[in-house]
Amino acid sequence: MNDEARPRVSIIIPNWNGAHHLPVCLDSLRRQSYQGIEVIVVDNASRDNSLEVLGRYAGVRTLAQSTNLGFAGACNAGLRAATGEFQILLNNDTEAHSEWVAAVVRTFDDHPEAGMVASKMLLFDQRDILHTAGDYVTPDGLAHNRGVWHKDAGQYNRRAYVFSACGGSAAYRRSMLDEIGLLDEDFFFSFEDIDLAWRAQLAGWRCVFSPEAIVYHKLKASGGGKTASYYDGRNRIFTLAKNYPKEMWKDHAKAILSAQWHLAWSALKAWRGAEARATLRGLIAGLLGLPRMLRKRRVVQASRKVERLYLERLMQPPYEIPIERTDKRDCVV
Repeated sequence: MNDEARPRVSIIIPNWNGAHHLPVCLDSLRRQSYQGIEVIVVDNASRDNSLEVLGRYAGVRTLAQSTNLGFAGACNAGLRAATGEFQILLNNDTEAHSEWVAAVVRTFDDHPEAGMVASKMLLFDQRDILHTAGDYVTPDGLAHNRGVWHKDAGQYNRRAYVFSACGGSAAYRRSMLDEIGLLDEDFFFSFEDIDLAWRAQLAGWRCVFSPEAIVYHKLKASGGGKTASYYDGRNRIFTLAKNYPKEMWKDHAKAILSAQWHLAWSALKAWRGAEARATLRGLIAGLLGLPRMLRKRRVVQASRKVERLYLERLMQPPYEIPIERTDKRDCVV
């Protein structure tokens, strides 16, 4: 494909038994004002009629997998097949505003330093309630959705540097992915977006929150339960071991270990519940997986190009850095 025919934007949708979600999602992409979009759906060996539904959408490329690759594996299969300059992950249980893609592209074009663009995600059934205005990490190593459950009253109506884009609508610059790599498939499901954001931030790439890029999300419609509890418990530990800088570990070790102990103790107290037991299994699996993550850590930390000050600013309220007041010299080692 020559450069003129190549779409600037590739949208990758991982799908597992999501036939009932796909029409709303795909129809919203048909209504985008921005033209030149490549849509790829990676089906993780669905047992419902997802492939039949996808067959009704001309122009949508379907990559049918013989086994369930998890969220990370499915997204990576789509990312490897994608040709766009900007590559966007989109949950199948979403509806994108008609100006969503245009806003993402505009943000990338305005900010060549940005390797990631975070959308404003609102609840599907309560469209004035926030799911996330970009994600953030606190000094104790825990990840959070910025603005979650708050009414969208204009408090997040400006572009700003944030830590991460939520994987449900994360937009990435292809050149950044070429440099830092794709999602870590050892994560399988959950925290793979935070892990990628850590790698990107450490390597000197920015994440810009774009308030005009709006997506409506049926929160937890395609995930949650025991599966999420297990992988959340495990992958929090994976993320800390792999990415958290050494000097920050020294200063925040007490808060980090306290947060992990609180999660474990809460699960122990509720051990009769299936989700609590799944969390405990995940924590144990995280500890057992430490040698593998520590080997990866050497590569990640060797690529670091940013000062601690910049990272710490993103990890403190209001969990953003105003773009117009940022001196780029304070970010680079």
